[in-house]
Amino acid sequence: MVWKQALQDYTLYLKIERGLSINSIDNYSFDIKKLIRYLEENNISVSPIAIDKQTLQEFIYSVSKTVNARSQSRLISGLKGFFNFLVFEDYRTDNPLDTIDAPKIGRKLPDTLSEVEINSLINAVDLSKPQGERNRCILEVLYGCGLRVSELTHLKISDLFFDEGFIKVTGKGDKQRFVPIVPATQKYINIYRNEVRNHMVIASEFKDTLFLNRRGKQLTRAMIFTIVKDLATKINLGKTISPHTFRHSFATHLLENGADLRAIQLMLGHESITTTEIYMHVDKSHLKEVMQTFHPRQ
Repeated sequence: MVWKQALQDYTLYLKIERGLSINSIDNYSFDIKKLIRYLEENNISVSPIAIDKQTLQEFIYSVSKTVNARSQSRLISGLKGFFNFLVFEDYRTDNPLDTIDAPKIGRKLPDTLSEVEINSLINAVDLSKPQGERNRCILEVLYGCGLRVSELTHLKISDLFFDEGFIKVTGKGDKQRFVPIVPATQKYINIYRNEVRNHMVIASEFKDTLFLNRRGKQLTRAMIFTIVKDLATKINLGKTISPHTFRHSFATHLLENGADLRAIQLMLGHESITTTEIYMHVDKSHLKEVMQTFHPRQ
């Protein structure tokens, strides 16, 4: 088996068997491609079936000189997944990374914005420009529903169930969930749809896509990042933020105001509540309030 074939088989497995998104598959593939490039640059001729622990250790060591512990850990995890696949498919009898430990890393707490900062960003949108109403609506949906960027760009008009107070969101691995949407967020979507989108020339394949660029096509992830970063610069925010920061803020503010962690998990679409629990570390005052309110020895 050659590396190219092994990588193709692995990406097919991730897509069909694991049901991962294109972005996730690209991330996993990137780790394998980095290894292949290392072997080629160092004239190491070895197949995926024959490569041993020592060669992989040398590769990981070479990478560790230029990346932080978190990136090293992600790389090792990605490679372990690839070799586990080869074992699963009976190409190998062992995983050469089983005894290679990833560096210990602290759990990174998500960056968040205060309500004042979110309002400042939204208020900074120039509504006199053609894309102003759309951009304001994008921020309102990111914060109001806690969506990932890819979930926002793929949101469809047919996913809006305003009478029931929900939107249907397609998340990682094409898993769908229903997320509540409050009247205020519905209002901004309706303004965008009725005052901007209805007057656009829309490409036929994007008739049902909610957020469009000026050419009537689906917005890219990069464009959403640009919108957010430009607004942060405009108000001199002093923080490095991304669209994902609105999702973190959505979860944190819900928790601060007394929302149940399980409910937040369902709205965010986290497969494991362990992922959601990171928000418990953001605002420890919430834990103190819970103790003071519910513990019998008060």
